[in-house]
Amino acid sequence: MSTIGLMVFALAAILPLLVVVVPALFGAPLPPPERDEGTGARIFQLSIVALMPTGLLFMATADWSQPAQIARRLAAPVITVIAAFAILYYFEHHH
Repeated sequence: MSTIGLMVFALAAILPLLVVVVPALFGAPLPPPERDEGTGARIFQLSIVALMPTGLLFMATADWSQPAQIARRLAAPVITVIAAFAILYYFEHHH
């Protein structure tokens, strides 16, 4: 269950960013910066915060006799979160 939770929260973190990025890739203008951070930013923040206890639960319940299986289960959520932060960094510093 914690593996599913990690993936759900990782996808919830990247989804608001992709809603802005994908149309921009096809030539749509980026929306102007909002005065408040907006709903997408709050969803991103809450998803990242929710990843912490879910990750701790995963680590506490993982079968440590099979480290390769643990690494495979963590690969997709970790890559997704890194991609989310990379997108966020790029658009915060270059646009």
